[in-house]
Amino acid sequence: MQDATVANAASAEPLLLEARPHPRIALLTLNRPATRNALSLAMMGALHEAVHALSTADNVSAIVLAANGPVFSSGHDLKELTAHRADADNGLAFYTEAMTRCAAMMQAIVSCPKPVIAAVTGTATAAGCQLVATCDLAVAADGAHFATPGVNIGLFCSTPMVALSRNVSRKRAMEMLLLGEMLTASEAAEYGLVNRVVPAADVLPAALAMADKIAAKSPLTVAIGKRAFYAQAEMPLADAYAYAAQVMVDNMMARDAEEGIGAFLGKRKPEWKGC
Repeated sequence: MQDATVANAASAEPLLLEARPHPRIALLTLNRPATRNALSLAMMGALHEAVHALSTADNVSAIVLAANGPVFSSGHDLKELTAHRADADNGLAFYTEAMTRCAAMMQAIVSCPKPVIAAVTGTATAAGCQLVATCDLAVAADGAHFATPGVNIGLFCSTPMVALSRNVSRKRAMEMLLLGEMLTASEAAEYGLVNRVVPAADVLPAALAMADKIAAKSPLTVAIGKRAFYAQAEMPLADAYAYAAQVMVDNMMARDAEEGIGAFLGKRKPEWKGC
């Protein structure tokens, strides 16, 4: 994948990867501004591949996802989808592949042991809004907008609904899905879709600052916590507590927990080993 230090928005790459000054942060940038960073098969494949590779990168503790251009992502590439209406099966095979790949990519972000932070300076709609909801954290520009407008064009945002309904309340999610209206950044923060709203110039610095704080933690502890968070959220209460209790016991047996507690009691800075 091309490094963003030697690439720009004119690059042929759909996705840019840059190692930030902090050696433990990776910046991924959607790089198809001319197509509103639509989630074409090429874009989804590049993003899935990058997240998968970074999942096992020992020198990366957090990932920031940004985008070139005024639109973070407009969702699925409708022109690409429409072109396959001419297929012998009226597009059935292609649509199945596209939605399956999208679901796999979103799940790769959730299962990635490294927290993924969306830095949204523009509009995020449909599967683009789903991408923001799928990320663990999100920082938005005060001029950013969000929507799941599929209902307006006869294509209900069913897959975006999965991530959306796991981030905002049911009533809020249904309002977005049924009305298909744009939310302002402040409304998105009120709904719980994004964590923070800042001026556009501060979005990337704010996201990187969050990533910096995460990178200063034990990578093992962060990975344990992220995995446990999403696992317990799908369980009944008693099962969630039983699972979380065992996770804490296993975590206590780790060297980093011993080191962290010892450093806290000894009033010194911990030295993480990731084990």
